[in-house]
Amino acid sequence: MNSVSAKATPPVAKKVPHTYTHHGITIEDPYDWLYDKSYPTVDDEDVLDYVKAENAYFEANMNPLEAQTEALFQEMKARIKEDDSSVPQRRGEFLYWTEYKEGDQYPRFYRKPVGAPADAKGEVILDQNEMAEGLEYFRLGAFAVSQNGRFMAYATDTNGSERYTARIKDLETGEILADEITEIRGGLTWVANDTALVYTPSTEEWRSLEVKLHTIGQPSDTDVTLYLEEDQSFSVGAGLTAQDDYLIIATGDNETSEVRFVSASDPTGELTLVRPREKGVEYSVDIREGEMFIWTNDDHVNFRLAKAALETPSEWETVIAGSDDFYLTGFSLFKDFFVTEGRLNGLDKVQIRQYASPQTVQSITFPEESYDAGLSNNPEYDQTKLRLAYESMITPDTVYDYDVSADTLETLKTQEIPSGYNRADYITRRVEIEARDGTMVPVSVVMHKDREKILAEQGIEGPGPLHLYAYGAYGYAIPPGFSTSRLSLVDRGFAYAIAHIRGGDDLGRKWYLEGKLMERTNTFNDFVDVGRGLIDMGLTAEGRVTASGGSAGGELMGAIVNQDPKQYGAVVAHVPFVDVLNTMLNEDLPLTPGEWQEWGNPITSKEAFAFILSYSPYDQVSAQEYPPMLVTAGLNDPRVTYWEPAKWVAKLRDTKTDDNVLLMKTNMGAGHGGKSGRWNSLFETAEEFSFLLWQMGLSVEVSEAQTGG
Repeated sequence: MNSVSAKATPPVAKKVPHTYTHHGITIEDPYDWLYDKSYPTVDDEDVLDYVKAENAYFEANMNPLEAQTEALFQEMKARIKEDDSSVPQRRGEFLYWTEYKEGDQYPRFYRKPVGAPADAKGEVILDQNEMAEGLEYFRLGAFAVSQNGRFMAYATDTNGSERYTARIKDLETGEILADEITEIRGGLTWVANDTALVYTPSTEEWRSLEVKLHTIGQPSDTDVTLYLEEDQSFSVGAGLTAQDDYLIIATGDNETSEVRFVSASDPTGELTLVRPREKGVEYSVDIREGEMFIWTNDDHVNFRLAKAALETPSEWETVIAGSDDFYLTGFSLFKDFFVTEGRLNGLDKVQIRQYASPQTVQSITFPEESYDAGLSNNPEYDQTKLRLAYESMITPDTVYDYDVSADTLETLKTQEIPSGYNRADYITRRVEIEARDGTMVPVSVVMHKDREKILAEQGIEGPGPLHLYAYGAYGYAIPPGFSTSRLSLVDRGFAYAIAHIRGGDDLGRKWYLEGKLMERTNTFNDFVDVGRGLIDMGLTAEGRVTASGGSAGGELMGAIVNQDPKQYGAVVAHVPFVDVLNTMLNEDLPLTPGEWQEWGNPITSKEAFAFILSYSPYDQVSAQEYPPMLVTAGLNDPRVTYWEPAKWVAKLRDTKTDDNVLLMKTNMGAGHGGKSGRWNSLFETAEEFSFLLWQMGLSVEVSEAQTGG
């Protein structure tokens, strides 16, 4: 690791005696005061002073790297085509697409009539840059054009709290209507012949428990409740079926579903329940030509596809049985065929099936052994070609049209990298590493083919650095996809690895279940063991592994540095969920009731309390050496509250026995996703990589202009 020492004096958070007792176990928590009890308002001066002091310490340490960070940012920026556009896609009577102009932070939305000349300019229907002007933070949430193409509804967040405000624009006149819906969480869905919008409002606790109907031109306080969920651990959402003729209202938590439907032309009519909720049973539905299709895990962990008559929606007949080998992740209905998506041995599969013979499979063949592929935007029910998205660790984002009848792929666009990119300069491998319990964990690795030469030119002998990334929660698989930013590490001799650890569903639903609740520690052990396995393979060495993860992946970072700190030369934890026990004990926090199915309920279960305590990164900080770390937070973050990383950093400073740098950066005007805008977000990536390169002793060539010379 680099011998450059930390600059300035780190802040020291005061300790205020605080204890709590559950199940006869008493916990001391002297940093509880960092949780401003007036949250989501944060106005406690002591809290703000500490957070600002940490930001000042971050700046003091990163300022000497300012030129290096700027050089990395410009390098990353040069790989992004500034004036870029998406491939137009038909919806109704118009083609829709997005464009970035040079210098834009945000995309602009365009459309033009179907049949217009190919060189005809489109109409700008939404310019996010204009909307974001003068704002520190801006994010577009839901975006929906009415079926007749006249109205556009959109929702925006201007502080990172993920409480959106929805407005409606008349695309014929350009007028923004007086309608305004505040404090919404979910999407916007047009119903009742484009006279009304269905949306999900946010409760005061930032929960989604209600589906409401807003009629254009009416005050929002007269909006009608279509469904109200009583279970505080559930969340609701709504959307249309394949032919836009039914409104689906779904409610559920991380393991249980319940679905209702009603005619989209009469959304205030009586809702029909598909099947009553049953703990542990998940299902989702779509409707085509008066027949319902159901994706469910009711009789197999890897899900099956069933169908039912609308008159008897709870009587399910199997269309595609569940499989130990194939993990069915979803389906899409079209007029003349349907599509199933899933994974076989961890690799994405897209399959075309006929309604009359669903067992006959037409699989789309992709050109590489390891990749990320799936359906892209396909809004039309009657389609003969399917829009697909494809990428791999060494292949940039590619947009295909797949001709179903001809079984051919047409390349519509491949991500352009203006500064240059030669796929042949890089090699990618998919390896398996044995975890401590004998489970084989897949790992995707990419590196420069001349890695040894690159390292030698920088005077580095022996194994070079390797960056290890993972998430490992909620059944979310991290795909082996492409990243232009990643090249700034790989081109300097890093190997870059994605660990497909348990907790994600990379190898099927069982893979996810083996990383949650009372098996949660498998996730942490897998990551540690993958790193050790990559060291044993000679791809890196102890102390040369850098690691990063965000949110639940930030919890992962906290756990692995407690377990095996010597492995890592530097760790970056983004908005880390590290105060797990306290958060799961606080049922007043926005997400807590819905999270008990993922982590366990320590309020009611002594076993869950003891198990969470045994791994909660904040609670398990000990007097040992820790690697250099960079931690990020968002003051307005409703998902992982700012005080989790703040408390963790404060405790680490007080407890750890090393002098390694520990930095925390809190975005004062942003939330869970960090700064908004493509360049602001990219600069934060440059800061992260600058920190990693600093700690690994690798240099960045800086021009005189970037040093002020």
